[in-house]
Amino acid sequence: MAMALDALPTLTMHDRRAKPEAFAKAMGESYAEYGFAVVRDHGLDPALIDRALAATKAFFALPEDVKRRYHVQGGGGQRGYVPFGVEAAKGADKVDLKEFWHVGRELPAGHRYRAEMPENLWPAEIENFERDVYALYTALDRLGLELLGSIATFLKLPENFFEAPVKDGNSILRLLHYPPTPPNPEGIRAEAHEDINVITLLLGAEEAGLQLLTREGQWLDVAPPEGALVVNIGDMLQRLTNHVLPSTSHRVRNPSADRAHLPRYSIPFFLHFAPDYLIETLPSCITPDNPNRYPTPITAQGFLMERLREIRLA
Repeated sequence: MAMALDALPTLTMHDRRAKPEAFAKAMGESYAEYGFAVVRDHGLDPALIDRALAATKAFFALPEDVKRRYHVQGGGGQRGYVPFGVEAAKGADKVDLKEFWHVGRELPAGHRYRAEMPENLWPAEIENFERDVYALYTALDRLGLELLGSIATFLKLPENFFEAPVKDGNSILRLLHYPPTPPNPEGIRAEAHEDINVITLLLGAEEAGLQLLTREGQWLDVAPPEGALVVNIGDMLQRLTNHVLPSTSHRVRNPSADRAHLPRYSIPFFLHFAPDYLIETLPSCITPDNPNRYPTPITAQGFLMERLREIRLA
């Protein structure tokens, strides 16, 4: 049985602007303890979120053969559609009970990251899909950079420390659909895992299910207030900070029997470093009590490809 996560504070972006040091301290402490924070008053346009969610639902309602036209074989799931039952958590023996669509950064022709960041696909069947979904991508990208400024402040780095590392970063917006769950399903909606990226900004889902694993080994429900964001640390930032900011295991459990007939939709934004950014342990995060766990640096693209192979997408 899981408990409600009452201990996870809800932060407000009003404080980020009015009391930046206090906000950074509260956010950093939440991350240091849980790897997660809840943020409200984030300024994202509710109408834009609604339009992007409507586009998401419309796409996943399309016939299976139509959806599969947008599945890129050998593409590592980086753009377009990934069918139900493909992705699995690292080390899991069962696939997750979900399907999803990936949108990445739009880059001009000839950009130096074009080889690592392919062009987006856009479903012709859904009117305004590209407009509404990419507008949300842009808004979350902007908000993520602002939150990284607070993380830098907490780490006693210059507030703009992350601006260059994430400029033209390989960030991904994922449109997620968990279909209704049959009786006695094989697996769960999303098995326990950690995110690959720097930070994840997650828009709240209509249906419950998100849980995080505490240091004590207890699963806790994450139920943010309506309209709030859940923002968690990914493995790239955990590695950069030598686990000062931990990437916490989390999952999406299956619904109770009386909710099993309902689908679940969510929209996480996975904020990434630029492909050629070298993830090298911050010297300030190395101490006698916390020696360097990662003496060999790795590029963000090299790290990403390692992890994509582990979750069966590459």
